[in-house]
Amino acid sequence: MLKPIFWEQVMKKILFVGTAITVFILFFIIFYILKNGLAVVDMEFLLSSPKDFGRAGGIFPCIVGTIVLSLVAIIIATPLGVGTSIYLSEYTRESKLTSIIRFGTDCLAGIPSIIFGLFGFVLFVVYLGLGWSILSGGLTIAFMILPTIIRTSEEAIKSVPDYYREVSLSLGGTKWQTIVKVVLPSALPGIVTGIILGVARSIEETAIVIFTAGSVLRIPTSLFDSCRTMSVHFYILAREGISMENAYGTATILIITILLINAFAYWLMHRLMAKYS
Repeated sequence: MLKPIFWEQVMKKILFVGTAITVFILFFIIFYILKNGLAVVDMEFLLSSPKDFGRAGGIFPCIVGTIVLSLVAIIIATPLGVGTSIYLSEYTRESKLTSIIRFGTDCLAGIPSIIFGLFGFVLFVVYLGLGWSILSGGLTIAFMILPTIIRTSEEAIKSVPDYYREVSLSLGGTKWQTIVKVVLPSALPGIVTGIILGVARSIEETAIVIFTAGSVLRIPTSLFDSCRTMSVHFYILAREGISMENAYGTATILIITILLINAFAYWLMHRLMAKYS
């Protein structure tokens, strides 16, 4: 009969191999995109507008559209998500209501983005008459990233020790003062991480943007203008076979942006944890 230590070593090796394969796939994808795209990327590519439907020129309007659309989505989703997590963690007890809310949040997180895009198109673009615009796209993306912000913020708030709250209340602080002055600062690393991850997901989204924000190749001047993000630009260039070189260049900027956002999220999380520990 094989000893338990044998199976321990076997499972350890299997898990190591699985981890190594995952890391290899990640680095292979990044290396392949950067290898084909870095040759295209220069200041002219970053600061000029597309020409001839994207066959020439740069991606500056797409960069602007990506930034503005993500900002609108985060500005809408953050207060709703953090407010919901505060309500669930601090103002309710475990009941059927909280179970229904969490179940609904989990279901919302599992809905495919194409469904969100169709919903946003019907509600915001058609029914409310907002048209293909940054506002329509931002509202729809906000609904998509809302579950991420809610769950990460809720877990961060729950991780704050109860004696922090007890000490604040015993010193005469109100419930809201305790939340604002004690709980939220302690939970800030997790909350900020969830928000930044929501930003990363909004930047990489394609289906929602096509259905709600459109794909116009010009710099937007208001929230009611259509725009094209980098992910949509890459998708159109690659799908239509317009210019694979510019498609790889756009994908390179997109990957670098997402990597920087994730790196910034981890750096900020550790910095805030060190500050409030």
